[in-house]
Amino acid sequence: MTAGDVVLTGGSGLIGGRLAQRLREAGRGVRFLTRDPTRIALRGGDRAFGWDGVHVEAQWLDGAEAVVHLAGEPIFGGLPTAARRERIWSSRVDGARSLVNALAALPPERRPRTLVCGSASGYYGDSGDDEIDEREPPGPGFLAELCRDWEAEAARAREHGVRVCSLRFGVVLARQGGALALMLPIYRVGLGGAIGGGRQWFPWIHVDDCARLAELALERDGVSGPLNCAAPGCVRNAEFNAALARALHRPAFFAVPAFAVRVVLRDVAPALLSSLRLVPAAALKAGFVFRYPTLEAALAEIVSTRTAPETARAAHP
Repeated sequence: MTAGDVVLTGGSGLIGGRLAQRLREAGRGVRFLTRDPTRIALRGGDRAFGWDGVHVEAQWLDGAEAVVHLAGEPIFGGLPTAARRERIWSSRVDGARSLVNALAALPPERRPRTLVCGSASGYYGDSGDDEIDEREPPGPGFLAELCRDWEAEAARAREHGVRVCSLRFGVVLARQGGALALMLPIYRVGLGGAIGGGRQWFPWIHVDDCARLAELALERDGVSGPLNCAAPGCVRNAEFNAALARALHRPAFFAVPAFAVRVVLRDVAPALLSSLRLVPAAALKAGFVFRYPTLEAALAEIVSTRTAPETARAAHP
């Protein structure tokens, strides 16, 4: 792919911030679609457009080389009320629909050639101990239905000659954001522990590898369809708990029972309780080499104080 502008939603978020940094280092201009343009420190050929998180104007995409759509209401951003579930759904499904409609409104010669859209490992539902690659169908439940419809809206761009990739994220590990940032203070005081018995498989990925996979989807014309964004070293929840405790030199004897997770989180509880032995088959087939293929290496890099400034800069471009 030529080095043209990339339109990026979610550019101030965990993955989007790291991806924006990599795109800038590669000499690309980034067009940020953001609720608050004043939060973005623009550089070089960057631009920022204010949007409401759903509706996209065709002019924002005009002449860009590619679009990366990572924005969405946080799954764990508060109590799972009906209003929050609606925002979670709309920000992803309706947002992707508006984005594709804006692409379609452009003349073919001004239309971005590639759309990379976020998704999640929740697409598969609970898979038990079976290894899951990108060929598996969607599972049942709110999160699976959300991912299915999210990807289906993005896939409509193919009708307009646009290559489409959907990034099915596992749990993204980083010091400055995501699930691990919420867990670190708990583990540092020795209150960490396994969730729901700990036997469920826990698909994880270091944020750097996650951003590199998004970049692979952008750059490699032969890559399309879903990409499982998870490290090849999938572990069970109890193993993750023990590895994080070792990395922090803290005990982790507490446990969170499954029923408590279901009572509090309801429709989004499967994000923590489902067993997903995710295999990044498409990424490995494309020749992608993980910098952090093992959990121990990923956690050692993240908990090191040496890496904190770099991570903070990447998360807030």
